[in-house]
Amino acid sequence: MKTALEDTVSIEPLAAQDVERLAALAREIWYAHYPAIISIAQIEYMLAERYNRDVVLAELRRDGVWWDKLMTAGEMAGFASYFLTGVPGEMKIDKLYVHPRLQRRGYGGRMVDRALSVARARGCSRLALAVNRNNRSAIAAYLKHGFRIADALVKNIGGGFVMDDYIMVKAVAGDPSTALGTGQ
Repeated sequence: MKTALEDTVSIEPLAAQDVERLAALAREIWYAHYPAIISIAQIEYMLAERYNRDVVLAELRRDGVWWDKLMTAGEMAGFASYFLTGVPGEMKIDKLYVHPRLQRRGYGGRMVDRALSVARARGCSRLALAVNRNNRSAIAAYLKHGFRIADALVKNIGGGFVMDDYIMVKAVAGDPSTALGTGQ
């Protein structure tokens, strides 16, 4: 039986008119979560690079890129973006965030499931993501949802900053090649 709160939760495509709210929500989430992991200067740099209105609008127009918003009680409470990487059979979750006050309620898992569904529909056999090596709570959540650490990567992102990440992957269920172990 669903609770009243569960009845008011949905995952919907992000629209152009949502971009301003998305940027504000990203700022709120990042300042609640990342100061213990990366510097304020890097937070500001990454917010400006990733949630700039023109950047997000351009991504919304691109084929092979999806943006979703998590709605609870009529308010945006989280978001995700994912894209086809160009590697045959691979989709990557680029962003997946839920407001801290709504975490541990299964909403992140619902957004992962949505990305998996899109990946499956596009014939992908693998879903990948990058997560900061010091982001223990996110790593634990992704492990819980069937991802595994496949690699580590330090990447220069400009502005004097690097991303020090684990690359995590998950087989896309329903793809026959993954059952045979050939979906790498």
